[in-house]
Amino acid sequence: MRRSLSNKTTCAARLEEFSLAVKIRLARHGAKKRPYYRVVVADSRARRDGRFIEQVGRYNPLTTPKTIDIDLEKVDAWIAKGAQPTNAVAHLIDVVRTGAPVPEKKQKLSKKAAAKAAAAKGE
Repeated sequence: MRRSLSNKTTCAARLEEFSLAVKIRLARHGAKKRPYYRVVVADSRARRDGRFIEQVGRYNPLTTPKTIDIDLEKVDAWIAKGAQPTNAVAHLIDVVRTGAPVPEKKQKLSKKAAAKAAAAKGE
């Protein structure tokens, strides 16, 4: 069945009426237990590691200190166009803008390690 040309033009006009939800978010790459993230601009309906519009930065939590490389000019341009950063990306952008180091989380001991430490302390 053939579609008429007028149907295509009305469909395109409908797309112009609605702005698609664009997110600035993290796309996970790297190996198992070795995460490496790309900061990407993507359609909110796309998969986490799937198709994206543009890559605007990188984040590596495994290095000491954590490596954050974000192109703020591109991020500001996308935010001006209506893109919404996720909570994690918004935090990374704030860290880059202030220049403050990323606060380190205290590592919790596993139950086994805590029991060993308690036993060693008790002796």
